Amino acid sequence: MIDRYTRPEMKEIFSLGHKFDTYLKIELAVSKVLAEHKVIPQEDYEKIAKNAKVNLPEILELEKETKHDVIAFTRSVSNSLGEERKWVHYLLTSTDVVDSSLAYIYKEADEILYQDLLKLKETLKNLALKYKFTPQIGRTHGIHADITSFGLKWALYYDELNRDIRRFLEAKKDLETIKISGAVGNFANIPPYVQDEVAESLKLNSALISTQVLSRDNHAYYFSVLMIISSLCEKIAFEIRLLQQTEIHEVDEYFSKGQKGSSAMPHKKNPISSENICGLSRLMRGYLLPILEDNALWHERDISHSSVERVALPDGITLLDYQLNRLNNVLSKLIVYEDKMKEDIYLTHGVIFSQRVMTELIDKGLSREYAYDLVQALALKSYNEHLDFHALLVGNDDIKKHLSEKEIDSCFTLDYYFKNVDFIYKKVGIE
Repeated sequence: MIDRYTRPEMKEIFSLGHKFDTYLKIELAVSKVLAEHKVIPQEDYEKIAKNAKVNLPEILELEKETKHDVIAFTRSVSNSLGEERKWVHYLLTSTDVVDSSLAYIYKEADEILYQDLLKLKETLKNLALKYKFTPQIGRTHGIHADITSFGLKWALYYDELNRDIRRFLEAKKDLETIKISGAVGNFANIPPYVQDEVAESLKLNSALISTQVLSRDNHAYYFSVLMIISSLCEKIAFEIRLLQQTEIHEVDEYFSKGQKGSSAMPHKKNPISSENICGLSRLMRGYLLPILEDNALWHERDISHSSVERVALPDGITLLDYQLNRLNNVLSKLIVYEDKMKEDIYLTHGVIFSQRVMTELIDKGLSREYAYDLVQALALKSYNEHLDFHALLVGNDDIKKHLSEKEIDSCFTLDYYFKNVDFIYKKVGIE
């Protein structure tokens, strides 16, 4: 991933140097277990642990010749050792090291993503509490519908994020799994206890069964969860973009001193962060399909998945980390115009209270069909001719037969829409 969308923490985790450092970590963990079981001499293991070095320039030079990064790695490490070098990569196949190293690297990245998710969760909770009783017009199909609480938007996102976190924790557990089972996964050349004990020492999971590679269903499930999380980021960012439109203008992204919106139009203040977040979700969706296709490999393995995973998984994980942090920054500084929200409620001359008037008429004994048609005619007249809906109701003879002016007035209050907000918040765990 390009530096523009890469935070330093993720850049380090997915760096080439860190990859080979992790290869060495796996090799040393295997050698330690083999020494403990007296398969290799303890003194040789101690020499390897003390002297084995990763020499990145040498590895890259050797790879030009060998066309194989793991062989280049093992030969370079061996060059830093004496006769004990014969135990480097002993009983292993390349993917024992590669897949196990990736599991370790993904675990490191997952710790960062998990903290990102927790920070966003806290921000959403704070917004939900702050705007719990802030009235806002709800929109369906982009059209004014009924009054809601601005806080309920954030409570909804909070609830969805909780589900995403649950999915993430499940998916990452499966992804953080090692295999050290040999060339075709049958443990013919390496004892099964090596895999289990290495997994325990590195706090990773041990595969129940594998071929030469781990099954890629875990990778597909994991990235599907990342994509679902990314889609939540997109959903929130989309809402901000819509609410920042000039004709609505109920929120603004923070606009710093000296920031510019357009090279041609000095007045512009654009929701660029939210737009960026939506664009990154398109990239994430693009990565998902090849990762899903990686699960079907030839026989006990091929390397068609390798090229995909060298790009798609590091890029996708890095992008989600960037998305979550950028979104959290936007939300932490979000400017909310509560007065404009209230103004927009009355933009349609009061017709958004039509449902309550209709319900009141039904409660008075009218059929639903008659009450609907009666109220609709007045609501459309109000909307189309820019007339006050309340005044039309009060002045209509058919309405006056059933509702007093006081009863009509009672249909135009805002507190009515908050009567079950506490109940909803309690259900989603915000108190």
